[in-house]
Amino acid sequence: MTEKKVLFISYDGMTDPLGQSQVIPYLQGLSRHGNKIFLLSCEKPQVFLQNKGTVENLLQPFNITWIPIQYTKNPPVLSTVLDILHLKKEAKKIHKKYKLDMVHTRPGVPALVGLWMKQKFGIKFLNDIREFYADSRVDGHMWNLKNPLFKAVYNFFKKKEADAVAASDGIVCLTYAAEKIIGGWPEYKKDIPLQVIPCSADLQLFDPAKIDQAAATALKKELGITDKDFIVSYLGSIGGWYLTAEMMQFCKILSDKIPHAKFLFISPHRHNEITDTAAKYGIDAGKIIVQKASRQQVPLLLSLSRFSVFFIKPCYSKQSSSPTKHGEIMAMGIPLITNSGVGDVQTIVEQYYSGIVIHQFNDEEYTNAAVKIADGINFNAAAIRNGAYEFYSLESAIEKYNQIYNSILRH
Repeated sequence: MTEKKVLFISYDGMTDPLGQSQVIPYLQGLSRHGNKIFLLSCEKPQVFLQNKGTVENLLQPFNITWIPIQYTKNPPVLSTVLDILHLKKEAKKIHKKYKLDMVHTRPGVPALVGLWMKQKFGIKFLNDIREFYADSRVDGHMWNLKNPLFKAVYNFFKKKEADAVAASDGIVCLTYAAEKIIGGWPEYKKDIPLQVIPCSADLQLFDPAKIDQAAATALKKELGITDKDFIVSYLGSIGGWYLTAEMMQFCKILSDKIPHAKFLFISPHRHNEITDTAAKYGIDAGKIIVQKASRQQVPLLLSLSRFSVFFIKPCYSKQSSSPTKHGEIMAMGIPLITNSGVGDVQTIVEQYYSGIVIHQFNDEEYTNAAVKIADGINFNAAAIRNGAYEFYSLESAIEKYNQIYNSILRH
């Protein structure tokens, strides 16, 4: 079988955690299936310098050529236009040299470039709708529609998203909730393959059996955690649609029910926001532990927790969302406290009996959940991990991607 040449475009950098957890592992697997991958990504200068070597080492054994360009942050809107022009220039150069068979894009800016490549060069186009991009920018308070400029940008992206769906040779989404929504869009052609592939978890890295207990003991000592402490973790970024205030309200109620509760936030930034919000809701400063961690350090930190929590704004755009952290938490066998209205999260929690779902952000719901935890509600860690294998395995995701690649490229 002839090697297929595929250009993958990401606006997220490979030197960012997301690139290393939700792009590179898929592309490594797809390269093993006989695809030559060209990886075009926008990199933030500071982290690029820090992590360039790590990414090169991850890609080196595979049939993947990485073309990093610099991400431009300012001024707003104009910087994005410059990035689009830069991506188009590089994509055209790659196609001219290698004669690409397909372009595979993440949503937003990359999809604009993928649509352009399809229209200009007739290249097959896999539209990977991993979020409802324009709506997520509004729901996450990044674009204020009262501002005429952002209103115009929103309308532009909504139009282009519809054009991209109409021009797609295949579509991927993260959730069955999103599949149902996309299937109802007038631009969607019923004969185009539409595949649900949730964000996958690295079950080799997130494996409780691989935790070094001596390292865990040392880490507990370093963080001031004793054996009697009841640790509840939070993994990931803060702000936007991650509901810090609501989580702290819940943590306060849980802390009142379980005096030895402490809250471990494994988060890359906004540490002051975490501690300030905790103080606002009356949580003792000694109960809040905030830790920045590399991807390799995350499983060890998670292993210290009895439960993990995340609340995400339940809005239209989040129907398309498959939180990476969900699969990683499940892979560690840790039960979750979360909310309904986000992608397939509630369905997964209920299907695999892997946590507690809150339906309203109010004291009554928080108290009901806190009482269950204080009363010793029991979850089976091995069963939760098995659920992660079934739903979030990387191998399954790669196989599904390979199927849609084959479906598009053989036509």
